[in-house]
Amino acid sequence: MFKQLITIALSALLFINVQAEESPTSISGTTTVNTSQAHDLFKNGSLFVDVRRDSDWDAGRISGALHLELKSKFNQAALSAEAAKDEAIVIYCNGHKCLRSAAASKKAVEWGFSKIFYYRDGFPAWSTAGYPVE
Repeated sequence: MFKQLITIALSALLFINVQAEESPTSISGTTTVNTSQAHDLFKNGSLFVDVRRDSDWDAGRISGALHLELKSKFNQAALSAEAAKDEAIVIYCNGHKCLRSAAASKKAVEWGFSKIFYYRDGFPAWSTAGYPVE
């Protein structure tokens, strides 16, 4: 009986932990975009900001994206050097299991950027769709 309770408790913790790793579907002050909408923004010349780790960036990225790794390079000064506060900026990472684009989008809004597009589907969906990558 005790062994079953431990198994149930550990399973519940694992389930909760897995759920916590899912990125939010929206970020206050941003516009969440799907892959098709992100591609439209791409065609219109919007700035794409990749906040993934260096190793992910090196493995492939959306063509023309700016790399501002979340933990070491993404800050207000770096973003302000690349875009005006009212410029369209698409922020992405590695899809629904990656929390980096959510965190970066939230920070950008806090810094006063008004046209942040949170591309939750990220690089995996973009690549799968056959859109331009480097």
